[in-house]
Amino acid sequence: MARVRLQDVAALAGVSMKTVSNVVHGHPVVRAETRERVQRAIDQLGYRPHLQARNLVTGRTGLLALAFPTLLNPYFAELAHVFSAAAAERGYRLLLEETGGHSDSERQILSGREAGMVDGVLFHPMRLTSVEIAQAAGDLPLVLLGEEPAPISNDHVMIDNLAAAAEAVAHLLALGRRRIGFLGHEAGELSHTSRTRLLGYQQGLEAGRLRLDTSLLVRAETGDAAGAERALSAALNDGLQIDALICRHDLVAIGALRALAAHGLTVPGDVAIIGWDDITVAAELRPSLTSVQPDLPALARRALDLLAERIDDYSGVGRHELVGHRLAVRESAPAS
Repeated sequence: MARVRLQDVAALAGVSMKTVSNVVHGHPVVRAETRERVQRAIDQLGYRPHLQARNLVTGRTGLLALAFPTLLNPYFAELAHVFSAAAAERGYRLLLEETGGHSDSERQILSGREAGMVDGVLFHPMRLTSVEIAQAAGDLPLVLLGEEPAPISNDHVMIDNLAAAAEAVAHLLALGRRRIGFLGHEAGELSHTSRTRLLGYQQGLEAGRLRLDTSLLVRAETGDAAGAERALSAALNDGLQIDALICRHDLVAIGALRALAAHGLTVPGDVAIIGWDDITVAAELRPSLTSVQPDLPALARRALDLLAERIDDYSGVGRHELVGHRLAVRESAPAS
C-alpha cells in the first residue's frame, strides 16, 4: 500500500503543504475552520508524519529525556506519566532515565550519553551540586526539576517548598495541635529537599508562636515506608510525645500510619498526619491522607515550554520559576 504523503493531504483539504505541516506540528497560526478541514483529510487518508524525514531536515529527533532518581517512588512514576502526556501534546516522546540518585549516573545524563538521541533533557537531580550541573551540562538544552539548587545559567521549575511546609504547620495549628513532629529526613547528611522542608516547618512553628523542639524531629535510616515505620516506632518506644506529624513524603506517611497503629494511637484522634506529593494512593488509604499536592500538570507545561525555547536556541540566563501547590485535605488531618 502506497504511503500517504503530505501533498496528498494538502490536495484533499485544498490547502498548501505548509498549512498541513502547521496543523501536524500544532502551530497556532492556522484558522480553526482550516485546521478542522485539514484534520478531516488526515483522518480520512490515515496520514502519519514521516519522522525520519522530518529529523533529517530539522536535525532533531522528536525525543526528550526525563531523568529522575527512581520509578520505585510513586511520585516519580506519576511525574513521568504527566510529563509523557504533556510532551505528546507537543509532538514529543519521552525517554525515561533512572539515575538511582547516584552522582555518576546523573553526570552521565548531562555529559552526552544521549547525544544525538534526544533534543533536550528534563532532569531531577539528587546528588550533583549546581556547579557540577553547570560544568557537565554545557550547551545541552536542559530544564531542572525538584528542590536541589540550580545554576543561574539553567532553567528550573519547582514548587515553593518553604511555603508549603509552613502552610502544613498552620493547618495543624488550626486543628489545635501543638506537638507537631517532622518525620523522614535523612539520618546522615541532609538533602536540600529535607533542609528546605524543615526550614519551612520551623517557619510555620514560629508563625504560630511555637519554638522548635528538636526532640520532635525523627530521622530515618531509609526514605521508604519501612524505614519511617522503624524510625517512628523507635522514637515512640523512647517516649516521643506528639499530636501531629508532617512527613517528608507520602511513603513516609504510610510508614507512620503503621507505626502509630502498632502503638495503639489513632489517626487523626491522637495524631494528625500530613504527607507530601499527594501520590494517587494517598486518597485510597484508611484514613485517607492529607498531603501537599504539587500542581504537576502546571509543572510539566512550564518545564516543557522552557525546554522548547532552549531547543529553539534561546541562550539567555536561566529562568527559575515556581508553580502552584495546595494542601489536599483528607481524613488524616481534616479541616477544623
